[in-house]
Formats: sequence, C-alpha cells, structure tokens
Amino acid sequence: MSSISRRHLMTAAAGLTASVAAPRIVFAQAAPAPAAPAAAPAAGPFVLPPLTYAPNALEPHIDAKTMEIHHGKHHQAFITNLNNLVKTNPQLGTTAVENILGNINALDDSIKFAVRNNLGGHANHTMFWQIMGPDGGKPEGEVLAAIDKDLGGMEKFQTDFNAAGGRQFGSGWVFVTVTKDGKLAIETRPNQDNPMMDGKRVLMGNDVWEHAYYLNYQNRRADYLKAWWNTVNWKKISERYAAAKAGTLGV
Repeated sequence: MSSISRRHLMTAAAGLTASVAAPRIVFAQAAPAPAAPAAAPAAGPFVLPPLTYAPNALEPHIDAKTMEIHHGKHHQAFITNLNNLVKTNPQLGTTAVENILGNINALDDSIKFAVRNNLGGHANHTMFWQIMGPDGGKPEGEVLAAIDKDLGGMEKFQTDFNAAGGRQFGSGWVFVTVTKDGKLAIETRPNQDNPMMDGKRVLMGNDVWEHAYYLNYQNRRADYLKAWWNTVNWKKISERYAAAKAGTLGV
C-alpha cells in the first residue's frame, strides 16, 4: 500500500471515529428528558391505606425516602395487582381479607400464587404502617403482662425477635402472633406469607425484605432490626391485642 493510500485510510478512520464519538458527547451533555407521568393505579375495591404520620416522622431510624418508596411504590403495586385480579375474580373484592388468606388453598390454582403474594403483601403492610409511629411509648398493661409471661420479658423478647428476623433467609417477615386467649409467640414467614394463612392472627411484625431498609442500612439487617424498635407504636399494639381477645382483629 502506498504512503498516500495509508494517509487516506488513516484520515478516513479518524473521521469515522470522530463521527461515532461526537453524538455520545452531545448526548451526555444534553438535558435529561422529563420523566413520563406515572400510570394511574387501577381502580377497584382495594385501596392503599394512607400513612397516619409524615414519611420523615420515623427518622433517623427509617428515612423518608425509604418510607415513600416502600409505601407509595411497593405497597401500591400490591393494590394495583389486586384490583386487576378482581376484574376477572370479583369475589376477591367482596370477601374479607382474613377469610381469603385463611382459606388460601381453596383458591383456584390459576390465581392462588398471585393472591398469596399480593393479598399477603397488602395485609402485612397494612399492619406494618399501623404499628409504627413517632413517640410510640412503651408496652404496658395486658400487652406487657403477656410479653413477660409468654416471651420472657421485654429484653428477651426483643433479642429473640431480632434473632428470628436475622435468621429469616432472603425476604420475609418476623411476626408476633396472638391467640384469642392472648397468648403470644414469635414466628417468621417467607416472602409475603402471613400467619392468617395458618389460621392465626398477627399482633405485630417487622418487614425484613431489603426494600424496607436497604437505602439506609445496606446489608446491615441486624442494625435495622435493633433501630426499628424506636418506631414501634405500643398504643396501637395494645389496641390490636384487645381486638384479638375480643375476636375482632382483622389484618
């Protein structure tokens, strides 16, 4: 190849390189396109329960961004999925949540998995938002007596509860179940399973899915479990305990 040909080839290659690189530079410098508007949630009988406190009310233990995503995105997804299921399975929208979950195996196989995940997730999170809040006080009265009697006192209860939540492999929940005679027990469930699926009722529980804590705690689940106790609303838990004994506790 002659020197002239080589020069022409090198010049052409340089021009090709420049033409490919240039749009990348322009793209990187261009202002980002506005985000597309979020799709409206599917209309139906299931509704996202509003928080009764501001998203930042649980800081520094749970940050506002985590609360916003957890409540407004993750829980809302369950609601949207359930309302879509109701379009072809209207009985889901007219039956009490505890009755559906309590008879989960009676559902048709075509919807059982979706109901288990989405209705279980809806029940779990509805309870979760209820039993948290700022200035949650301390356990007292019948709840404290039950903790002392059934769970070995508050210090042991917290230690055992945190250990159970830490041992839950992957995603799931750690719960305190309550019987109609007021007896308490610590139990865990994978994914969005709920003790109602086993004919039990939940007094309280903590979400150990990573979306509940990862923005602030990364992989330090143990730190999250310890800090979470600062967000517990013992007044609401006392109300749930009384409802359980009266046979009126729902989700």
